[in-house]
Amino acid sequence: MRLSTVILPIDRWHEGGRRKWRHAEELGFHAAYTYDHLSWRAFRDGPWFGAVPTLTAAAAVTERLRLGTLVTSPNFRHPVTLAKDLITLDDVSGGRITLGIGAGGNGFDATALGQEAWTPKERADRFGEFVPLLDRLLTEDAVSQKGDFYTADEARNVPGCVQRPRLPFAVAATGPRGMRLAARYGQGWVTTGDPKLYEDGTPEQSVAALAGQIEKLGKACVEAGRDVADLDKILLTGFTPDRNRPLESVDAFVDFAGRHRELGFTEIVIHWPIPDSDFAADQTVFERVVSEVSAQLG
Repeated sequence: MRLSTVILPIDRWHEGGRRKWRHAEELGFHAAYTYDHLSWRAFRDGPWFGAVPTLTAAAAVTERLRLGTLVTSPNFRHPVTLAKDLITLDDVSGGRITLGIGAGGNGFDATALGQEAWTPKERADRFGEFVPLLDRLLTEDAVSQKGDFYTADEARNVPGCVQRPRLPFAVAATGPRGMRLAARYGQGWVTTGDPKLYEDGTPEQSVAALAGQIEKLGKACVEAGRDVADLDKILLTGFTPDRNRPLESVDAFVDFAGRHRELGFTEIVIHWPIPDSDFAADQTVFERVVSEVSAQLG
């Protein structure tokens, strides 16, 4: 099991942002991701920077650390322009980019461009068209395709990704249509758990729900003719009933990670501590978790 982090894009680059990304590599994280939003929840009225420029800057100050979005969505992205950005990012980083991608939700991004918020069905329909087109754009030199939502007209993407045949997709999904996309196009699958359990559920109920999600992923992989073991299974923490309790101590995290490794998760992602927020945690404990637990997780 690998241990990764999410660094929210809330710091000016020369006033702490650069230091965090470099320190993530020094600590030994497998990957460092950032959210791809225009703004987000409680951080809406504070500093919030763009994901692609942030990751480009992070690539320039790191050498080993994998980098990526967790996650981007169609809410304000188009496959053609996103593909160009991703190919550039993959080139700048020397092939260290992972694209976490999901269907999006009803947050601020959903209406920032002036559109009405999409229904769950429309989000799923758009996602079902977005991912296959993005796959083509990242693997073919020239793509033309007219869809119900997204069109590419001789879109050129030479020379393509450094990673071949393209950079990996980590598809965030819990429903059947998203699971099928993960099974067909993903090199990884991402979940935050069952949102219905966040407020009133128990850690035990959460583990059971996650086990059910992995079972559904397995069925989707069978339908796609793939072995579910070929997909990385990534848990983005902070949204289960445990919240940030796993970061209260090294022992608490070892217990949390062990229970989820038994389910089949191959990567756990923890948020870089942000004081006075939902992601508040003791920085010393956070760093001890990385240095002491990574070796145990193996």
